[in-house]
Amino acid sequence: MNGIQRLTLWTSQGFGLGRFPVAPGTIGTLGGFPLLALLLLPGNFVFFTVGCLALGGISVWTSGEAEKLLSQSDPGSVVIDEIAAIPVCYLSWIIWLIAHNQAFPSPLFFFQPDNFMGTIGIFFAFRLFDVWKPWLIGQSQKLRAGWGITVDDFLAALVVNFLVLGVLCIKTIGKP
Repeated sequence: MNGIQRLTLWTSQGFGLGRFPVAPGTIGTLGGFPLLALLLLPGNFVFFTVGCLALGGISVWTSGEAEKLLSQSDPGSVVIDEIAAIPVCYLSWIIWLIAHNQAFPSPLFFFQPDNFMGTIGIFFAFRLFDVWKPWLIGQSQKLRAGWGITVDDFLAALVVNFLVLGVLCIKTIGKP
């Protein structure tokens, strides 16, 4: 394996997180939180959205290459898909904040005491849908190369966004 291939594999394995011997997908998901903070740092919605899309592309490519390098379909050590999907899980909450005339969230917003339970809930909801893989999420794994590895996580993140919107709507019912 040459240097580029090693770097690609290391990236697909979440810079080593996917090599964790127990629950590498969950450990890899935790690696998405520093990435979430980095995407929030500029305070720009377009930057955040383009960053999420770019990370999706990186995930597709490195995951597909990892399958070839490891001669395995959807290797358990490949966690770049979970890492890339975590920021996507927060998209609806960010849009909600912007739509309700609040500032674009800072990198620490989701880790503040008032918001931390929501962050934990999103983490567990994402893991639930990523592991459970109901209907369309599970079907998406049939896509070839890195697409099947990545798309199921982005679909799980989409479902999480609908749940987040539901919770936000319920929380605001009856408030002026």
